[in-house]
Amino acid sequence: MSVFRPQDPLAVLRKRLRFRSWHRGTKEIDLLLGTFADRWLDAFDEGLLLRYEALLTHNDPDLYAWIVGDEPPPPDVDVELLRLLKEVRIRALNT
Repeated sequence: MSVFRPQDPLAVLRKRLRFRSWHRGTKEIDLLLGTFADRWLDAFDEGLLLRYEALLTHNDPDLYAWIVGDEPPPPDVDVELLRLLKEVRIRALNT
């Protein structure tokens, strides 16, 4: 007989966000967001996790354009998380 053990809600959220980051639909954004999620989600508190979840509601072409700097993000997009995503991308290119 198995015993049900409730999981930590933040651990569940991190797992869900990590999966969503790696399974977006385009390889380029999968690599950008998946690598970012693997590196940062464990350090994020609930507030940052929810902000990241909101960022993931945007479509892939827009996210990619904002991260690589092809287009400026609209005012309602979390610019601090985008800045962190850009920094991670730049560091990855330089290694």
